Amino acid sequence: MDGDLREIMEAGLEAADPREAVRRALSVEGGRVEAGGETFEPERVFVLSVGKAAVAMAEAAEELLGDGLAGGLVVAKDDGADEGDLRTLEVLVASHPEPDERGVEAARRVENLLDGLQEGDLLLALVSGGASALLADVAEEIGIEDLKNLTQSLLKSGAAIGEINAVRKHVSTLKGGGLVRRAAPGSVAGLLLSDVVGDEPSSIASGLTAPDPTTREDARRVIHDYGIEPPPSVSAHLDRAEETPKPGDAVFDGVLNVVVGGGRLSASAAAEKARDLGYEPLLLSTYLTGDARDVALTYAAIVREALESGNPVRPPCAIVSGGEATVVVRGDGTGGPNQEFALALATYLDGLEGWGAFAVDTDGNDGPTDAAGGLVDGETAEGIRAGGVEPGGALAENDAYNALKAADALVVTGPTGTNVNDLRVALVRGGRG
Repeated sequence: MDGDLREIMEAGLEAADPREAVRRALSVEGGRVEAGGETFEPERVFVLSVGKAAVAMAEAAEELLGDGLAGGLVVAKDDGADEGDLRTLEVLVASHPEPDERGVEAARRVENLLDGLQEGDLLLALVSGGASALLADVAEEIGIEDLKNLTQSLLKSGAAIGEINAVRKHVSTLKGGGLVRRAAPGSVAGLLLSDVVGDEPSSIASGLTAPDPTTREDARRVIHDYGIEPPPSVSAHLDRAEETPKPGDAVFDGVLNVVVGGGRLSASAAAEKARDLGYEPLLLSTYLTGDARDVALTYAAIVREALESGNPVRPPCAIVSGGEATVVVRGDGTGGPNQEFALALATYLDGLEGWGAFAVDTDGNDGPTDAAGGLVDGETAEGIRAGGVEPGGALAENDAYNALKAADALVVTGPTGTNVNDLRVALVRGGRG
C-alpha cells in the first residue's frame, strides 16, 4: 500500500506544476499579451513573481514573453530550491514562514519597481502561496522585529489562514490591494496559484492584487479572539492607519485576477490516480479546514466505517481531501499540521489493519520542518513506540516530527517548487490488505 500512496502523492504534486499553470493562462503574440482570456497591448511588460512557486512561474513567463519582457523581480523562499535559469528577471530570496530582513529589502525593491510603472505599462503579478511572509512589506512604524513577534503569535494561535491574512493586510503596505494602488497608473494582471480554501483572490497571499473585504476592526477582532498580545506599535497602527482599498474602489478598474491553479486540481489528480490503481475514490472536499487532530478524527471514523460496512464507499477505496489544517500549539515539540494529522490518525487507528494514509503540504515543507508530512498505517504507532517515543505523549507535546521520524514515517520531498495547500489520502483495502 505504501507504493500506491506514493504514486498517488506524486500525481497530486505533478498536477500543481506552476510552469504549466502559467502556460495555460498566458499567451503572447506580436505586441499583444493575453492573460485569462483578456487581451492587453502594453508599451512595456514587467513581471513580479512572488511566493513558493515564484521561480517556476517566472521561468514560464520569461519563456513566453521573450524579448518583450522589460524587466522585473522574483521573490522566492530561501530553502535551497533551484533558482532557475532566468535571463532578465532578478531573483531575491527571503524567509518563510516568519519574515526576515531580506523580506523587508525585497519589499523595498518591489515598491521601487511599482513606483516606476507608467501609463501603458503592464505588470504581470505571478503570485503563489508564501508571498505573505516572503514580501515583508511592514508598515514603517511597526518594523521587522514587531512583525516577527506578531507573526509568531498568529502562527501558534490556531487562527485560520484567512484570519491571519486579515491582520497581515492591515500592518502592511502592499497586501490587501496595496500593490495595485502603488502600481498606478500602470495596469496589473494577476496570475494566482492558489493555496487557500475557496481560491478567493483577496485571500491568496493576503490579496496583493485584489480588493480587501476585511477591515482594521476585523484585524483587531482576530487578535482579541485568539488571545494575542500585539506589540504596542501594531495596536497604534491599527488605530490610525489608512484603510486598505475595498471592492468597488476605482483603483481596481481594469485589474485582472486569474486563478491558474489550486488544491482542487491536485486533489482531483490524486483521486484519478487512485482509480487507475484500483481504488474507488471519494473526494471528500478541498475545503477541509480546522485543527489537524479533528480532521484526523473525521478520517479515522470514515476508515473504520468503510472497513466495517462499506459506507460511505466500499473498499478498496481512496478517501481524498484538500484544504488547510491548523495546529494549536500546546507543547514544545516540532512538527506541522500534516505531520500532526498523520500522528493523530496513527494513534486513533493504532493496530487496525487494512488501511494506510499520507498527508503532505504540497510545497514540501510542513510547518517549520524539512518534512512535507507523514505516511502512516495501523502499525505506525507501534513503530513509534519501538523507536522509544510514546505516540500519545508526542501528540500532546505537538512533537509529531520526532514521533514519525522514530517510525521512519516522515515524508521528505525537498522543496517542490509549488504550493497548493494540503493533500490527504487514505487507502482502505480491508481484509485484502
